Amino acid sequence: MSAFWTLLKRDLLLAMREGSAVGTALGFYLIVVALLPLGLGPDLNLLSRIAPGILWIALLLAALLSLGRLFEADDEDGSLEVMALGEMPLEIVAVAKALAHWLSTGIPLVLAAPVLAILLNLDINAYGVLVLSLLIGTPAISFLGLIGAALTLRAKKGGLLLALLVLPLYVPTLIFGISAINAALSGFGGFYASLMILGAISMGAVVLGPIASAAALRFQMQ
Repeated sequence: MSAFWTLLKRDLLLAMREGSAVGTALGFYLIVVALLPLGLGPDLNLLSRIAPGILWIALLLAALLSLGRLFEADDEDGSLEVMALGEMPLEIVAVAKALAHWLSTGIPLVLAAPVLAILLNLDINAYGVLVLSLLIGTPAISFLGLIGAALTLRAKKGGLLLALLVLPLYVPTLIFGISAINAALSGFGGFYASLMILGAISMGAVVLGPIASAAALRFQMQ
């Protein structure tokens, strides 16, 4: 376990030192959410209705920007092969990578969402469910993204291919994340079921993502 925590700490420190991935993701999130009201016009009721979808979709796309670097930097400097030959299984390495991505990119995006929701006139009663749904659903983004990052490693135009592979996997997370917020907006309290399904999706991603990505990495390094 000490090797796992060392790897996690290393990736978090690298993310904080560079800062470009987090800054790019937050900047993209801000730009998308800020531009859409300008394009749709000043209809506050319309903005309030579509706010859950905009916030979730923009967050998915923003998180996607940094997924390509999950294994790329380690592959370039040869440390990925060292990890593959080490005592720690590749599945555990993948878990550390995804957890570092979620902590360094997913959490800042979640914290930015309530601030950006003000631009979309989201009902204040839905803010708690918004943050809760993002906290429950964003682990699925990082752990499912592992699969695409591993499959597109060493591929030309890997960013486009990564998006094509991963975005369909995000559809269930997107659907239940938006439905939870819409249920909170309706005022009937039916968001618990959506949150539970969202949690089940994230737990499934935490289990299956590292296994599938480790298999893909072994194939890439043959």
